[in-house]
Amino acid sequence: MLIGDVARRSGVSARMLRHYDSLGLVRPTGRTDGGYREYSGEDIRRIFHIESLRSLGLSLREVRRALDDQGFRPSELVDDLIRQTRERIADETELLTRLCRIGAAEPAGWEDVLQIVALLQALGSKSAGTRQRAALSSVEEVPVPVEALVEAVLSETDPNVAGALRWALARSDDGGSALLAEGLGSPVAEVRKRAVQSIAEIPNGEATALLQDALTNPDIVVRRYAALALGARGAADAIPTLIDMVVEETHEVGAADALSALASRPALAEQIATGLVDCLAHSTVESSVRRRLAQALADIPGVTASRALADLSHDEDRAVALTAAYILGIRNAR
Repeated sequence: MLIGDVARRSGVSARMLRHYDSLGLVRPTGRTDGGYREYSGEDIRRIFHIESLRSLGLSLREVRRALDDQGFRPSELVDDLIRQTRERIADETELLTRLCRIGAAEPAGWEDVLQIVALLQALGSKSAGTRQRAALSSVEEVPVPVEALVEAVLSETDPNVAGALRWALARSDDGGSALLAEGLGSPVAEVRKRAVQSIAEIPNGEATALLQDALTNPDIVVRRYAALALGARGAADAIPTLIDMVVEETHEVGAADALSALASRPALAEQIATGLVDCLAHSTVESSVRRRLAQALADIPGVTASRALADLSHDEDRAVALTAAYILGIRNAR
């Protein structure tokens, strides 16, 4: 079969067939009287083998080795091809993500595109200072797509950079809360923590709803951060968790402040006081816990809180008694 016929039947161009010949990959079995290449059935089968191997991503050198080396074992080469393909897919996925983010920012011109690219690269910098500047400038200059900010804040380990990213997200009104919500279900504890901290700084109803849902999150750290944020927003359903935080000495100062703010509403003051007093009723409550509960009762108005402090002023632990008596004296002087 002449080269033109082979090209038509195999789909391999005559130019590529000549290239295979020059490399010694497929040498036509014969020549016509006129000197034209003439391929046998075995030659054509080899051409199809070559194309099959090339479709897997093998180079021509690897194809020749696979076909001609009798001791060739394909497993190692296939493993290497799998690795290369995964790397290529990862690179292409990263490029696609970047292009989608640039498109989402709706750049008005190439200058905007270049600025967005620069900011995205800065967010991925190894320098904490560069990442922080990028986060701050993302609000003032061309906005960085919210997806990029969320990805950055969920992976950020530097507290200053994380604060700047949360600040930028709080000023972005582009669905950041919903994206951060996915972080609450992450298998990585630190990611869940960063997600709830970021949601806590977003001042809208969607974020508040997510924080309320987070009160039942299996991760106690998430529940605590959600309670602190909800307490500042006046949400009564945060009260039980805030009281537990006082008892457990976990962010107890912030928890007590949140309870105090909530207690400014008369309808909640009695509920908070009763919850704190109920904790005192357990015989196993340690003196350090009683002292923290007395401190938490300080700014809770009402008779229930005052009676509890009066009882604590006679506590067997002198430090608890003095603390309660001091607080009670201040309350009575008001």
